[in-house]
Amino acid sequence: MCSVVINFRMKRLLWIGLLLTSLSMKAQFDAPFTNSWALQSYFNPAAAGLDKLLNIRAAYSMQMVGFENAPKTILITADMPLFFLGPSHGAGLGLYNDKAAIFSTQRIFLSYAYHHKLWGGRMSISVRPAFLIEKTDGSKLDVVDKDDPVLSTSDAKGQKFDLDMGLRYTYKKTWYAGASVMHLLGPTIQIGDDRTREITIDPVFYMTGGYRFRFRYPRYAISTDAILRTDLTSWRGDITARFEYDGEKHKIYGGIMYSPMNSVGILLGYNFHGINIGYSYEAYTGGIGALNGTHEILLGYQMELNLGKKGKNLHKSVRLL
Repeated sequence: MCSVVINFRMKRLLWIGLLLTSLSMKAQFDAPFTNSWALQSYFNPAAAGLDKLLNIRAAYSMQMVGFENAPKTILITADMPLFFLGPSHGAGLGLYNDKAAIFSTQRIFLSYAYHHKLWGGRMSISVRPAFLIEKTDGSKLDVVDKDDPVLSTSDAKGQKFDLDMGLRYTYKKTWYAGASVMHLLGPTIQIGDDRTREITIDPVFYMTGGYRFRFRYPRYAISTDAILRTDLTSWRGDITARFEYDGEKHKIYGGIMYSPMNSVGILLGYNFHGINIGYSYEAYTGGIGALNGTHEILLGYQMELNLGKKGKNLHKSVRLL
């Protein structure tokens, strides 16, 4: 009997620790995708509609594989230029869904970006309103006191308006640099009807940049990208480098990523007829275990929008995602 009580109390303490850890993580950062280089319009909405392409991207991230109730994140984005307003206008939309233990987060967002020619490149500025939903699945909790308001066994949710902004400068297809902020309003979301269960999401600031090295033989290139994110309390930085081959009918790439004090990873991808399929594995360097990292699948589609020519809307691959 004593053993049962002790085990039960230990289980409850583990759940409380998991709850507090999940709350802390959500207050600091959104999911850090390994393929952040391919999801630029998500981390900086100023990239929306930057070229004459319809860009559709989807990423599925399975983090800390091997652990029960580990985080899983899905992101779907789409962006394109607004030709009816002119080539200087772009728009994007997306859906974000993150689930870890009893918590789940959803974001639905719509962005507008303005692009202005400047110094041989383009300066872009964007605003992105978002609707943020937080949910808890209390049915997964096994608690002694079912009347405990903090550890309720019922499902609950809350929602709030959110806002992102971004600024970016792009010089041709050679390099770019940008800054953005997510959760600009720092929303506090009350989950359910009880004020004891609230999540405050602090603003998160992003700095991004990249450079593309071209060889004399034009089919080969090396692309480097970097992203730094912080809530002014903690931070994470990622650097990726990819070797790219641009063939007549297909494109392939392979590369590495490194996040200081966090992880290292590999990237692989294949592009044909505008369809991109990518995979990455991120291994944590903090002692969790090389086999308990993050698997990430990347899918994308690009279509050139050539609405200026009658009867032509070319469906072809134009570059790597």
